[in-house]
Amino acid sequence: MKYLGWIGLLATLLVNACAPNNVSEEKSWEKYFTENKVEGCFMLYDNSQGTFKVYNLDRAKERFLPASTFKIFNALVGLETGVIRDTAMVIKWDGIPREKEWDQDLSMQQAFRLSSVPYFQEVARRIGKPTMQHWLDTIKYGNAKISRIDTFWLDNSLQISPDEELGFVKKLYFDNLPFTKTSMQWVRSVMLMEKTGKYELSYKTGWGITGRKKIGWITGWVEENGHPAFYVLNIESEDPNIEVPDVRMKILKDILKQEGYFEGHK
Repeated sequence: MKYLGWIGLLATLLVNACAPNNVSEEKSWEKYFTENKVEGCFMLYDNSQGTFKVYNLDRAKERFLPASTFKIFNALVGLETGVIRDTAMVIKWDGIPREKEWDQDLSMQQAFRLSSVPYFQEVARRIGKPTMQHWLDTIKYGNAKISRIDTFWLDNSLQISPDEELGFVKKLYFDNLPFTKTSMQWVRSVMLMEKTGKYELSYKTGWGITGRKKIGWITGWVEENGHPAFYVLNIESEDPNIEVPDVRMKILKDILKQEGYFEGHK
């Protein structure tokens, strides 16, 4: 069954066939989850080397609410349909106090970086359920289920697995999604969060609640010397003292550092 799992995973992620011996379960990453008192999984596909490493394969095949990682998809559909004119398009604050940094007029780029829920809820409402459903079905994004148009990615209706998330961002990077190149280029531009002389780190974070569990995400790619490596991190915890935003970024950077990234040698 595990062998079949690997083959299914490879079929999802890779355009060309890849020998099974290029895929490995990376047990050494377990320490980063243990020391941060969370459960989870991490997947890393180095495109230039053709190597694919996974910690906790069973979890990587499970589906969870995407939370704010769905803003990648939401932004693509918004741009493609003209609901979002460009990354500078402003949606005015509705005057309802929520988070201080959200309580202002925001451009799409600002809203993406601040992970503004109200901005992208309004985008989803303007897109509408029939059009959103069309794109979910076309892309085959997770289980493609919509409940209420402005909460379905937060309320456990829509669910997606870490390996599906990884396949999605890989296709986005290579312009292999059925959106215009301009739409995909704009979304890639707002995903770029860190840029130095040695590396570029692009991602979208997310966190939500399933019962008593907090679910955290980061998905995207790290690029050095024009060579991308795609990753997805998924964590969960029932500990109310766990700060998901801090923990997920620490785990991501610790693993990428272990794998030799951020030095400009990849």
